[in-house]
Amino acid sequence: METLILDSEDVTESTNIVEVIDAVEGAFGAYARGDTKMPAKSYIDLPQYNGDFRSMPAYIDAEDWDAAGIKWVNVHPDNPDEADLPTVMGTIIYSDPTTGFPLALMDGTGLTRLRTGAAAAVATRYLAREDATSLGLVGAGVQSHYQLEAIAQVRDIQTVVISDPDEEAREEFIAAYGDEFDVREGSIEEAAACDVVSTTTPVRDPIVHSVGERTHVNAIGADAAGKHEIADEILQEAKLVIDDYEQCTHSGEINVPWSEGLLGDDDLHGELGEVVTGAVAGRTPEDGVTVFDSTGLAIQDVAAAHVVYEDADEHDVGTEFPLVGTDT
Repeated sequence: METLILDSEDVTESTNIVEVIDAVEGAFGAYARGDTKMPAKSYIDLPQYNGDFRSMPAYIDAEDWDAAGIKWVNVHPDNPDEADLPTVMGTIIYSDPTTGFPLALMDGTGLTRLRTGAAAAVATRYLAREDATSLGLVGAGVQSHYQLEAIAQVRDIQTVVISDPDEEAREEFIAAYGDEFDVREGSIEEAAACDVVSTTTPVRDPIVHSVGERTHVNAIGADAAGKHEIADEILQEAKLVIDDYEQCTHSGEINVPWSEGLLGDDDLHGELGEVVTGAVAGRTPEDGVTVFDSTGLAIQDVAAAHVVYEDADEHDVGTEFPLVGTDT
């Protein structure tokens, strides 16, 4: 047997965003049912390089497929300026859970961005108004592109308000999507007043202090202790859905007010997997603001890798390589 090597172009070619959204939704459902194995994300902190490594393993037993894998990912903020490399890079080993054979070794950088957008789309599917047509984006970096592309699959997005202090980033975003959507620049307040808003910034002090009366918020940026994009008052009043209790209370959007005692268990509506399975309600007509706190789970990576591998294998994409000797 040989292992399929998939570079970034191969992964992009083998990605169907609708299938990824559905697979990620299935993974959240399996997680809620107890049909996954996902050890805690482990960190190797390297302050001398202003960076860290994270390992994220998972196994999913979904309703009509199962899969196992691990993502090895770094976060080195100085990379763009000092090494001409992305801040975040990832590699995924995707394995056959029956035998343990590594079926694929694939670039996980773009896949990480895609599965993050897919998770927001799943949350939007269940928590946003069905008639939502406007999307606000606070932050015009790479992830904002994936947020729009994924969320537009689950809601009829027509108007997009992009807010970012970086003029070049705003212009690049508008150039990319201006022909498909009514895209305009706006303040954070204007973006957050949309039917749906996704925040994708690395800030540690809240920058979103008001949202629309029935806005759904995808809080994406907080992925480490101390990061915090959304004002405490909004979180306290919203229907608050998280992806994982341990990760969110430690490093998600709620981590700061949680550590300060401003939020507690009674403030949590539930986990996204519970919403997907119907164990707790999604959006109801009485709901005002809803918030999804997304930290990113290994099950999302494995679900996305499953879609990519199956498509690549079917269409002969990638390079086969005798990575592992098969002598017994």
